[in-house]
Amino acid sequence: MRRISSLWLSILLGLIPTESGVALASSSNNKFRSAGRGFASNSHTFDNGSGGSNGIGTSIFDFAISRGGATKSKSRSDTSTQAFATNTAGIDASILEGSAEEKRPLKVLFLSSDTGGGHRASAEALGKQFLIQYPGSTYELADLWTDHGVLPYRTLVNTYKHMSAHPLQWKIFYHLSNTKLNEVCANLHSKLTCGRRIKDRLKSHDPDVIISVHPTMNHTPLVKTQQLSKELGKHIPFFTVVTDLGSGHCMWFEKNVDKLYVASDRLYKLARRRGGTPPERLVLTGLPIRHGFAVQAEQLGDRTSSQGKDYQRNMKVELGMDGDKPVVLVMGGGEGVGSLSDIVNELYAELYQQGVDATICVVCGRNEKLKEDLLTRDFDQVVRDIKSKRRTGRKRRFLSRIFRRKAKGDSEEMVLTENSTGRGQITVVPLGFVSKVPEYMVAADILVSKAGPGTIAEAASVGLPVMMTSFLPGQEAGNVEVVLEKGFGAYKHRPAEIANVVTSWLQNDELMASMSKAALAAGNPHAADEIVRDIGQQTVAWMNLNEK
Repeated sequence: MRRISSLWLSILLGLIPTESGVALASSSNNKFRSAGRGFASNSHTFDNGSGGSNGIGTSIFDFAISRGGATKSKSRSDTSTQAFATNTAGIDASILEGSAEEKRPLKVLFLSSDTGGGHRASAEALGKQFLIQYPGSTYELADLWTDHGVLPYRTLVNTYKHMSAHPLQWKIFYHLSNTKLNEVCANLHSKLTCGRRIKDRLKSHDPDVIISVHPTMNHTPLVKTQQLSKELGKHIPFFTVVTDLGSGHCMWFEKNVDKLYVASDRLYKLARRRGGTPPERLVLTGLPIRHGFAVQAEQLGDRTSSQGKDYQRNMKVELGMDGDKPVVLVMGGGEGVGSLSDIVNELYAELYQQGVDATICVVCGRNEKLKEDLLTRDFDQVVRDIKSKRRTGRKRRFLSRIFRRKAKGDSEEMVLTENSTGRGQITVVPLGFVSKVPEYMVAADILVSKAGPGTIAEAASVGLPVMMTSFLPGQEAGNVEVVLEKGFGAYKHRPAEIANVVTSWLQNDELMASMSKAALAAGNPHAADEIVRDIGQQTVAWMNLNEK
């Protein structure tokens, strides 16, 4: 913690050498707040899909190409109605109209960093849409800081991995960095120390369009893109797609990008207030997620309808599960980390004791040890151990009440369930990495997962209620608020509480249907499609202008 803090202190004090080798502090000539709640939803389909009828934090976005050629959107939000206007950098409506249907191959450069899987996942979702909508296109992902940065930038990924494993450290770091002072100092320092190499790298890619999907990949890359455009005598459009859902770091918001796409009404307001992004360059969409979710959402429809129930039942069978049992899908991220083992144990015991038949499908990721352990685990013994633990807990709780102090070892986890029927037929299905995530979310009745923005957006797109088990302080805190505010899930941290609430949901058909409809209303499986349509149209228009 001391080492990492000193690095950022060095940035603020200007003590790290610049490209010329001169320390900022020695040269006089060298010129978090956590926010965000909710995400947008879209009911209009460009091809054959449909989303929900309400958005999280905003309402429906309907995209259409008008006869006049301007790209427009309609937001029925109670709090804001924004025009999906063309950018103000020089393209008028008539030029956009001429490029609306023109499909030419594009060279797309995404700027990202592997500080969490969500940034890369969003870039891949957008990249696949470019391949679909603009045949012959290519896309690349570049991590400018790791490849071309000085300290501390080139250690960004390792620093994140360390701090994300220590949430308190990350919370302090996030909020200290999410300030105007740090933003100004970091932007100035990165331009002086890394600017030339970043511009050379951008030039070597020779992109038709640059898209940032990471908060640290905006200011300096944008400035260098603008310089490169002047040198080459052509405009290289630069877009930012915010991949956070409920909270946004201040470094996301650059007012001079061609367009900035956000997934929530509150992030829209934050970009206006804190970033100064003009409304004509700011667009509410939804979070870009994998194309497979748009396909499955179209097939599934409303999972509470007879058609939806039939499709879900068939999907369960197709994936090798009992079509008539509810499915609890437990995910712990790509590495299979977290208290998955304890969560599975408590879920099994609670479902068994409450007489609820169910399938617990566990995505273990790279955690092969957990997968093998679940395959051989004696769950009858697990049930006996948990029942014994709960009896002990009740005794200690009784004693603590008598003596008006908590007895050593007392835990609320041990006293959540009083009834024990022992009738539930539970099947545990451990999985490693899963490529058919959309299909498993369709088959599931409840998702149990950490509060990652992409996971929440994916679940909402197919109307899946969510039980959140953990979140990373800072950017993921707002994700919890999104789900709670829109009524399609809950947050519990203790495994026994998680199991208790999930079981109660499965025993309440009316509540499950209500949460599913709320999730469906919140989701937008077509966000990536809509973003790429708009970016592609503007990029083609600029390419045509550049060639004249």
